[in-house]
This record gives sequence, structure tokens and C-alpha cells, in this order.
Amino acid sequence: MPDRAPAGYWEMIQKVGPKPIIEPEQLKTEDDWIAAGKAVFEQLDHITMRSYDPKLIAFARSRAAFPGGGNGSDGTVPVLRWVPTERGVAIGFTNCSSCHMRAMPDGSFLHGPSTAGSVLSGGGAIVGALVSAPHHIAASPIRLLESPGMRSYRAYGVPWLEDDVHAKMKTMSPAEIEVLRRSGLSVSNGIFARWNGSPYFPAKIPDLIGVSDYKYLDHTGTHLNRGIADLMRYTALVSVAESSDFGSHHLLGPEQRKVEQRLPDEAMYALALYIKSLKPPANPNPFDEYAAAGKKIFEREGCGGCHTPPLYTNNKLTLARGFTPPPDAPKSLDIMNISVGTDPGLALKTRKGTGYYKVPSLRGVWYRGRYLHDGSLASLEEMFDPNRLNETFSPGGWNPPAVKTRAVVGHEFGLRLSVNDRKSLIAFLRTL
Repeated sequence: MPDRAPAGYWEMIQKVGPKPIIEPEQLKTEDDWIAAGKAVFEQLDHITMRSYDPKLIAFARSRAAFPGGGNGSDGTVPVLRWVPTERGVAIGFTNCSSCHMRAMPDGSFLHGPSTAGSVLSGGGAIVGALVSAPHHIAASPIRLLESPGMRSYRAYGVPWLEDDVHAKMKTMSPAEIEVLRRSGLSVSNGIFARWNGSPYFPAKIPDLIGVSDYKYLDHTGTHLNRGIADLMRYTALVSVAESSDFGSHHLLGPEQRKVEQRLPDEAMYALALYIKSLKPPANPNPFDEYAAAGKKIFEREGCGGCHTPPLYTNNKLTLARGFTPPPDAPKSLDIMNISVGTDPGLALKTRKGTGYYKVPSLRGVWYRGRYLHDGSLASLEEMFDPNRLNETFSPGGWNPPAVKTRAVVGHEFGLRLSVNDRKSLIAFLRTL
């Protein structure tokens, strides 16, 4: 925070010069590597979204940038970084923790869950400026000198769809793009359009705790997760290595596809080990008589068929509504030939589209918040509220721009339970 820096701090930052986040030759044990991965998680910034703009740097050093105060009890703003480089000091925001870190009531930070509004409350204006700067695409590692509309189309357009909703972005005004950005790129609300995704069909930011137990990465199962190497590759891909080539469709031009940096293998290995080591917070919900009754309801209703203990997922893929798997679907896919009827937009109308949604784990649902793959529902009570099927329902989670009421359909298991049974089932789920 501007008024919390130690004496001489700013002067030191000007002189210290670039330093490596980790020094692999010093790492001897697995614990050493995990500690190094924690440093990567907390300190690695979005390299191509750094800014050397004197006005933005001056703003970041002023109280005006933090009207709600900071987040860290030590005076730091965890998602922002001063980055000493060969060019001088830049302002940047973190690559991992800006999306996957939850501020806790005691002032500590929990690594893994989505930010859910708690971490970006300090410094959000600066992050927004870095993301939407004229030479960047929101959520992209690619520099583009184009209009906001064309940049957004390159980030989200699906040219092989005849009715691609993103095509209109090409001619949208900056103000119209900003409305979409605030709706579908709202990291602080736990959802994100992300590169290759869509502000019209955003995705809930996943919880990284326990991710090594799950067979697929991304809500649509875009990548197999077979071990530490897959976590390394995926982290590098979504950070700086996405080419956005899809068959004959090349969303970026030759100049825009130039590789600007390569994240070191050692840093990605350390980061993957750290992510694998993450543990959930202590669960405050007791397994009482209500939870015990809810466990019986969970078993009676057959919930374990998809959400199989002890992982509370069967690690399979379900069909998006309206999708039929091709006869030559890869044998590596573990497909359930059913659909739970949730919104199919992400799986069918974006570049993340595979036609499938993975069965999510129910472990940790008590602290995650945001339910369904697009985060439309904000609580377990909303998830099991039969009224959510009505057009007059007001979701507490994500909504499209200018929409206040709508039906949230799909995954309707449990909606026909009695009020008491629903309460008991929720009590059990909160113990997982």
C-alpha cells in the first residue's frame, strides 16, 4: 500500500534489478521444490501485461488507487507486483494468485480457490487497466495493436460457427466491449471469460485444491490430467503458449503469434508440485444428525453414481445438451452417455467447446461458492431451489449483461425433495 512501504523501499526497487524467482541449483528436496513452487504461485506475473506507463505507475503509488484499502495484513496488495526488469520497474499482476487465492477472515490467504471477490478489492482498478490497455487483449498473453472489438473477437471468435455470437464484436464500440468485459470477465465474482472462452458463456474459476486427483482439466475436459507433466504443460499453455490455431482457422496473424518468452521447465515443475500439495481449509461444518440424514438421502437418490466417494466424482464426461459424440471419439475419453441439461454454450459455442462437461467433485463445495460450470448460482440453497427453473428467478451468481431475472435450468436432481430433505442434503454436502 502507498502508505505502508518501508523507508527506502521505492528507491531500492529502482536499483535492485531483475532477479530469478527460483534458483533450481539450490533445491535439494521435494519440500524445497514445493516452497519454490509457492514463490512462483505468489510472484510470477503476467509477463506481457506489464506496464511501464508513468501515469499508471504514479496512480498505483497513490491512495486513490485503493479506495477500499488493501488486502494484506502486512500492507501488501497480493495481486499486484512491482517488477524490476532490464527496462526498469514495471507494474504487473500475478499470473496464478490473481485468480486462485481467497482472502480469509483472519487476514490470511488461502491458495487454490477462486478469488470470489475477496482479493481484487484492493488494486482492482489497476488490474483492470492492465488487462484492458490498448496494446493487450483481455486475458491474453498476446500483444495486439487493434481496436478493442477486433482484439476481443480474436480472443473469443469461433469462425467455424455460422451463427457465432462473437462475430458482432468486430464492430462493437469500446464502451460496448467494456460492458461485456465487466459481465463476463468478472474475476472478482469467481467467473472468467478467459482466452478461447467467451464473455457470453463464461466459466467458473476452478479450485486448484485436489486438482491432481481429477482426470480432466477445464470444465469441458479439454486436456487429460495424467500427472505432474500435464499440469506443467497446461500451466505454460494457458499462461503464454496458446497459438489459437484451429485447423485452417488462425485467429492471430504472423506478427501476433511470435513467442515472446518461455517459462522455465524448472519453474513449471515447482509450481505443479506446489499445486499438488495444496490442502483445503479446516471444515467448520459438523457431521451432525442433519448431515447424517443428508448422507442417507445422497445415497438413496443415487447421487454417488456421478459424484462417487471418496473423490465425489466419477472422473467421467457428460454430454452437453444437444451433443452426440462422434463414432470415432478417442478411446481415452471416459464418456457417460447422458446430459444433465445445463447451459451448453461453453461446450458447444466457444473454442473451449468439446461437446462434454466433466463431472465435478463435490469435495469443498462448502467454501468454493458459485455453482454450475458458469457460476450462475451463488449458494447451495439456490442450487436446490425449485424456483430457479422459473423465468422470474433472480440468480445470485453470474448473469448476462442487463439481465436480472432468468431461469437457471439443468442438473435438477434434488429439486423435488421435501424442504427438510433438501436442508439435510445441503448439511451433508457442506461436510465434504
